[in-house]
Amino acid sequence: MENVIVVLINFFVILGCVFVFVAALGVYRFPDFYTRMHAATKAGAFGGANLAIAAALEFANVSTVIQAILIVAFFYITTPVASHLLGRAAYLRGVYRFERKNKNDEA
Repeated sequence: MENVIVVLINFFVILGCVFVFVAALGVYRFPDFYTRMHAATKAGAFGGANLAIAAALEFANVSTVIQAILIVAFFYITTPVASHLLGRAAYLRGVYRFERKNKNDEA
């Protein structure tokens, strides 16, 4: 049983790190504020939630599990609201939006 827990912990840590890395890569690579914000909020929240689950499994006491549940709930309650407000404020301020130009578009 202990080996299963260790495998689950490793799985959630690796999955969380991959998603946090993807979020950071998206912030670095995407061309404008809106797509960068999307990468940071979606993948970052999922990666952070996976790391919190791994911590809850590692320490396995009631206090840590409750804290991990609260962290995950906090991520998924506040991230969409903050993302919406940042996107709306950027739109109202006229922040640059990337316009994709395809080779097939006739200008």
